[in-house]
Amino acid sequence: MRSPLFLFRNIRACPELRTVILERRKSKELSRLALARFANRAQRATGVRGEVTILLTSDAELQRLNLQFRHKDQPTDVLSFPAADAGGDIAISLRTARAQAAGIGHDLLTEVKVLILHGMLHLAGLDHETDRGQMRRREQKLRAALNLPAGLIERTAPARSGRPE
Repeated sequence: MRSPLFLFRNIRACPELRTVILERRKSKELSRLALARFANRAQRATGVRGEVTILLTSDAELQRLNLQFRHKDQPTDVLSFPAADAGGDIAISLRTARAQAAGIGHDLLTEVKVLILHGMLHLAGLDHETDRGQMRRREQKLRAALNLPAGLIERTAPARSGRPE
């Protein structure tokens, strides 16, 4: 399956960065350089090799991609598309990220970083929908190391007490 962002793989904002940030939705609250630097740190921390493209876009585009690739006709905050060889693509809805940030009480930049980390973990092959808590535990450790607040898995599915994962 070819990633929806494959056409952009050769675009480079800064040759020393391994992450490409594409903005279909601009935001004055976000710095492409700050996001690329964070994405590189998250990429190293998760062990993802190769080039990663991150698309900042709309709810409508995330809904279209979610329907096309996951058969779910609803918008979502982040989708990941691992490449066959290495790296891959991450798509983030800025509208959903902004709403989540407001609901939790932190800024948009922090929320987008949480979403980038979550997407990188998926590119690394982890899947919280099918594993036994491995992705949640890994995300918790990396969030602490990267100085980020609660991650997506924790927000939606708190750890079950008394049950091994």
